Amino acid sequence: MSDLFSVAGQIVVVSGGTRGIGYAIAAGFAQRGACVVVTGRTAAAAEAAAVSLREGAMFPPLGIACDVADSGQVKRLAESVTETFGRVDTLINVAGVNRRKPALDVTDDDYDYILDTNLRGAFLLSREIGRGMVERGRGCQINIASLNTDRPLKNVAPYAISKAGIAHLTRSLAVEWGSRGVRVNAIAPGFILTDLTKKLWSDETMQSWGTANTPLRRLGTPEDLVGTALFLASPASAFITGQILYVDGGFTAGWSWPIPESGGQ
Repeated sequence: MSDLFSVAGQIVVVSGGTRGIGYAIAAGFAQRGACVVVTGRTAAAAEAAAVSLREGAMFPPLGIACDVADSGQVKRLAESVTETFGRVDTLINVAGVNRRKPALDVTDDDYDYILDTNLRGAFLLSREIGRGMVERGRGCQINIASLNTDRPLKNVAPYAISKAGIAHLTRSLAVEWGSRGVRVNAIAPGFILTDLTKKLWSDETMQSWGTANTPLRRLGTPEDLVGTALFLASPASAFITGQILYVDGGFTAGWSWPIPESGGQ
C-alpha cells in the first residue's frame, strides 16, 4: 500500500524544467526519490536548475541543454539519457512559449515559434523517448495542456491551437501505445502564477476576474500541479491513460456571474 503513490527510483525527464511549472514538478519528483533530468534551452540554465534542485533530492538531478523544436537535439537528449540511465520511466513535456497578440498581428515567425516549441517539440520528445518505452513495454508520459485546451482565451490563437493539439497528441499516443504498456496523460493548469505570468496577473482587473471565476477563489501556483503529476506517474494511476486532468481551482466547472446571492428570480 505504501508504494501505491511512489515514484522512488524512477528516471524522470522534465522538458522546460528550469523554471515555473517545470521546475516545481522536477523538484516534486526529486524530493521523492526519483532521478530527475531537466532540460532548458541553454546549458547554463539547465545546469543552474539541476544544481538548485539538489537540495532535498535523493539523487543529484542532471541538467541537459535541449531546444525541443530541434529534432537533432531531441534525439541526442534521448540517446544521452538512455546511455546514462538505461531507460526513462516518465517523460513530462512542459516546455512551452507564448506571444500574446491579436490574430491579425501574429507574424509567421510568431506562429512557428509557438507551434514549433509547444506542439512539435512535445511530439518529438514523446516520439524519441517513447521508442524506448514501447520497446521495454512500460512507461509514462505526461503533457502539460492548458485552459486553452478546453476553450481559447482571447488574443492567444497560436498558443490555443498548440494546446488543443496537445489534447489529441495525448489521446492519439494513448490509443497507439496502450497495448504496449505505455500510458499518456495530460495536466491542464488553470491560472498559475509564474515568473512569466506575474506581470499579467499583477493587473488589478485581471486578478479580480481570475479570482472571481475560480471557485477556490485564488490563482494557482506551480506547486499546485505537483501532486497530480506524481499521481499520474505512480502505480496509483495504472488504469488511467488518454486523459486530460484540469488542475484549475474549478475554473472549467462553470461560470461565476454577478447575480445576487439571494432575492429575486
